[in-house]
Amino acid sequence: MLKSLAAVSGTVCAIGAVAQTLDVPSELWDRPRTGRAVLEQHNVKQAVVGALAKPESQLVIHHGPGQEPLLQAEELRSWLAALAIDPRRIDLRGDLTANAPLRIEVIP
Repeated sequence: MLKSLAAVSGTVCAIGAVAQTLDVPSELWDRPRTGRAVLEQHNVKQAVVGALAKPESQLVIHHGPGQEPLLQAEELRSWLAALAIDPRRIDLRGDLTANAPLRIEVIP
């Protein structure tokens, strides 16, 4: 898995000093998840590679109101931690509208 992260790191290292916001497809929650399935989501992979390339960066998982979006955000935080992102670098914010997909923001 980490080899595939290294393969795309060159394309994501151009994050610069601008925050990057990436939507997490809602289809991710329609099936059982594994580390591989989570990392196969292009936007999740971009966020992971960007965070690994900039160890001082923070990640914010934006979610909608209610228990289900919060549980999805917490699960995503757990998957990001399993993919080598320090969980202390990941914040959750319930600032999206209902039915909006989760959004990962990488803040340099």
